[in-house]
Amino acid sequence: MSLSRRKTLAILGGGVVLAAGGGYAVTRSPTRALAPWSAAGGYDEPRLRALSYAILAPNPHNRQPWKVDLSTSGEVALYADTDRLLPHTDPFSRQIVVGLGCFLEVLRLAAAEDGVGVETELFPQGADPEALDARPIAICRFAGTANPEPELFAQVPYRRSLKEPYDTAREVSDASLERLAKAVGAGSGVGYTNAPENVAVLRDQTARALEIEFETDRTYRESVELFRIGPREINDNPDGIDLGGPLFETLRLAGLFSREAALDREGMSYRQGLDMVTSAARTGMAYLWLTTPGNTREEQIAAGRDWVRVNLAATALGIGTQPMSQAIQEFPEMAALYSEVHARLAPEGGTVQMLGRLGYGPDVPVSPRWPIEAKVMDG
Repeated sequence: MSLSRRKTLAILGGGVVLAAGGGYAVTRSPTRALAPWSAAGGYDEPRLRALSYAILAPNPHNRQPWKVDLSTSGEVALYADTDRLLPHTDPFSRQIVVGLGCFLEVLRLAAAEDGVGVETELFPQGADPEALDARPIAICRFAGTANPEPELFAQVPYRRSLKEPYDTAREVSDASLERLAKAVGAGSGVGYTNAPENVAVLRDQTARALEIEFETDRTYRESVELFRIGPREINDNPDGIDLGGPLFETLRLAGLFSREAALDREGMSYRQGLDMVTSAARTGMAYLWLTTPGNTREEQIAAGRDWVRVNLAATALGIGTQPMSQAIQEFPEMAALYSEVHARLAPEGGTVQMLGRLGYGPDVPVSPRWPIEAKVMDG
């Protein structure tokens, strides 16, 4: 959606709202949904303190697919919340597991900041490579000591996935890319580029992937059903795709935006939404990707650990990052582009687990989060 179009709609919608005396609803913030960010670190118990940061980790569609069992002293048992999967865009839950890897790494960094070690046993009861179930993802034992990584941990409250257009007049330097690559641990292979010819190809591939996801009914509908429009919906369900702020709230109250409107392929909401995301995709100034030799659940966890480390290192440098995961999704309509991207980024074989665009862009607010208490399993 162009800026002029945004302004026009906001003005028109604002006129309707003001005439109805509803201006307050347009400006209020989903305070409850954002509270976990300011609450992070405010726990004395070591596991809860670490978890208060871990729940801020990036994850696909902001589904926050984690549950924890704290019934054993000194341990955090991590489970996947199988009610929060993405069966259409992520049919094998690979991306969900990557997100759980992000969670585990932030948990480890937070404990290490207090000098506490975390010994992690992955998939102690095994795992299905094609589906997630009720078995634990990891048992994390808080024991011993650990060396802090303050340069990364300090960025946890400021980390974002920056989905806005980037400044195409500002390059991401070779030195910056090298620093990001050094943040990757031993679990993943890392590649990156800021070469204009490579950037042009990846801009096109990632934009085309978004088009495919939009134009495939079930994958697009999966996202639309996760829209949280306006502060009330965001507070009630602080996950999914939050569409808050004055613009969307004004459009909602004016009857100009809804899930139904977004699903109308002939309507303005659909056309402008597709234009917004593909236009932003075409502003990537550099790209970084993570690969693994195979595609085991353990490798997916490792990629998640490494991705959040890259995200945190980029935050420290003032560089925006956005996962461009559509091109490496495994649903059938994406197969040709999936092969094309893998041929470019993993020509010797393996799996591209993460692909992100990098650049400089505006400051954006935090994403909503469920509090820790909502993620602790009963019993």
